[in-house]
Amino acid sequence: MTMPYYVSPEQVMKDRAEYAQKGIARGRALVGTSYDNGIVIVAENPSRSLRKISEIYDRIAFAGVGRYNEFDQLRVAGIRHADTKGFAFSRNDVEARSLANLYAQYLGQVFTHEMKPLEVEILVAELGNTPQSDQLFHIAYEGTITDEKGYAVLGGDAEVVRKRMTEAYKPGWKLEDAIRTCVKVLSGPDRVIASSDLEVAVLDRSNGERSFKRISQEEIDVIISPKKSARSKPSSEK
Repeated sequence: MTMPYYVSPEQVMKDRAEYAQKGIARGRALVGTSYDNGIVIVAENPSRSLRKISEIYDRIAFAGVGRYNEFDQLRVAGIRHADTKGFAFSRNDVEARSLANLYAQYLGQVFTHEMKPLEVEILVAELGNTPQSDQLFHIAYEGTITDEKGYAVLGGDAEVVRKRMTEAYKPGWKLEDAIRTCVKVLSGPDRVIASSDLEVAVLDRSNGERSFKRISQEEIDVIISPKKSARSKPSSEK
């Protein structure tokens, strides 16, 4: 009788983790950070039809990296859950923490029991009444939740981008400064990301209950374009 091929559980988990990490690393990174009046999420996304950043519910945003079809299914499921809970109870009962826990349970279940893990990382952001109460939940492919403080980095070259963001981050900065810095840390010193390859959205406290808003390419152009230096006056000396 032929004995079945044996693979230790530790090796199975390691192989799944490596598989998921490789899939996520092939994608482009995104950065989410708090600013003085809300939360901004900046993603490198050359596609005009596929969105990495979306609204989930009042004051809650979703962003994903990795395989688009997989994290988009999570986005749709999150919207349905939030709508159902808000309708059955109260809109105030819908919060990012419970949504992040559900995502973590699902991702962990798939990672542990399914043959192929989901090649995704997701960010669930909730706008608070003050900058100190803003929340950024980073959920990894295996279901690990990280409650990020100030900023979160997901996707390809995350460690390198996170290091740049750690050096550049300033609590309470203005929206324009936050966007420029996010674009800078995503691009690095060796390349320039065109505004057409950027997707930017905010949760802004000044927008009312529906705080989610996309930043248009025209607005991004104005924010990230280098300021023209003033022309020096001709000298009067001969």
